[in-house]
Amino acid sequence: MKANLHQVDRIIRIVIGIALIVLPLFAVIGWWGYVVGAILLATGLINFCPIYRLLGINTCKYKR
Repeated sequence: MKANLHQVDRIIRIVIGIALIVLPLFAVIGWWGYVVGAILLATGLINFCPIYRLLGINTCKYKR
């Protein structure tokens, strides 16, 4: 898997992912927050988004 996320994109995914995982603990949102948050957190941590690959999007600065 080639990296296809820019550093800013990664940080945004990680922050939103953590927020979506924490919000259901306080009953702000439903159980879907865990699922969407886990997906965003995982893609941010591994620096690869499969949907970006399908759509041909690459926000990474450097071509690897």
